[in-house]
Amino acid sequence: MTTDISVARRYGIKKSIYTALWFMFLTFPIMVIKVNTVDNIIIWRWENMFLIGAGSFILSFIWPYMMLRKERESENEIGILQTLSKTIKSKKKIYLSLIIAASAFVVAFPFIFSMYNANIMTTALIYVMLGLGLNIVVGISGQLFLGYAAFYAAGAYTYALLNHHFAINFWVALPIGGVMGALIGILLGFPVLRLKGDYLAIVTLGFGEIVRLVLENWNDFSFGPSGIANIPRPPLFNIKLPLHEATVYLYFIMVILCIFTVFIIRRLEDSRIGRALVALREDETACQAMGIDKTKIKLTAFALGTTWAGMGGVLFAAKTTFINPSSFTIWESIIVLCIVVLGGMGSIVGVIVGAMTLILLPEYLRAFSEYRMIIFGVVLVLMMIFRPGGIVTAARKNYTFKSESK
Repeated sequence: MTTDISVARRYGIKKSIYTALWFMFLTFPIMVIKVNTVDNIIIWRWENMFLIGAGSFILSFIWPYMMLRKERESENEIGILQTLSKTIKSKKKIYLSLIIAASAFVVAFPFIFSMYNANIMTTALIYVMLGLGLNIVVGISGQLFLGYAAFYAAGAYTYALLNHHFAINFWVALPIGGVMGALIGILLGFPVLRLKGDYLAIVTLGFGEIVRLVLENWNDFSFGPSGIANIPRPPLFNIKLPLHEATVYLYFIMVILCIFTVFIIRRLEDSRIGRALVALREDETACQAMGIDKTKIKLTAFALGTTWAGMGGVLFAAKTTFINPSSFTIWESIIVLCIVVLGGMGSIVGVIVGAMTLILLPEYLRAFSEYRMIIFGVVLVLMMIFRPGGIVTAARKNYTFKSESK
């Protein structure tokens, strides 16, 4: 038995060495050679080759053990964060203490840290709201949606154009942007009701690109690639705030809107519409056989999800004070979809964790900017293999009906 284990380990080490050498050979032109076009010299970065070799050797060696552990895990296993959450909730004093501590930190954040950090956190909160909105379509109703940036752009341009032509302020434009996003979502929903899966993804992806190209080429309407500048930030009782105070004010607006979004989605999950959306995700045929109007529910999912995209666009325009079509590329749709998938489809806490991870980490790890996309791709691959349900897997709800005692 001992001999078999030693042979297996020796074979694993040998295979890992071959894998490391192969990866070093494949990545040599990219990771080692760097051409300085200014001085016309080649910079040899041999330390990168060592890191690639060491990393691929370690990952290849532990990979079989990780896969074996994954196979041994129970299918009904819930995530570590969910277990911790249930344990904390069972002890009310600890739960309330954590809520109070978290609330105090959120309130004190813009006053403790710099304006740069408050600005980044505001961006992360915008993506939290976008992720929660897309989670209604992708996570709860199970519709693969790849054109979310189109509705994001619709909200941003709604505020920018209304303010430019009619001097409409932020507070009036915010609900209008949400309604505009919902209307465009319904208009898109009608022709794609019969589509699902990859076909729906392709159509929504094409729609997102159509919207971006229209905004880029229709100069009389959207001012083309030049964009729209001097978009005002949210006023406080018609008082224009200085830059620092306006940044803090927008941060608190985002905190309140995120809490409002979580409240609405929590109520939606426990409603008849929410249960119908889950039924649509699980089995469309069975859902329709139970008497649920599939057309109505799909349109409801599209409208609800795109409402938050429209509102997020208004907030983005107010934060940056300048927008143009290049701010709403397909990459924005992919980022929001990655937030939902990485965090956990159908999980509110997971979407929040996913947004904070994907938006804050790249900003605070700028020292690794050259390798950011490689690290991002590796993390996504590992997540899809070992935690396909996301960081915080959505718990399946069980409903128990007790008969009334006579």
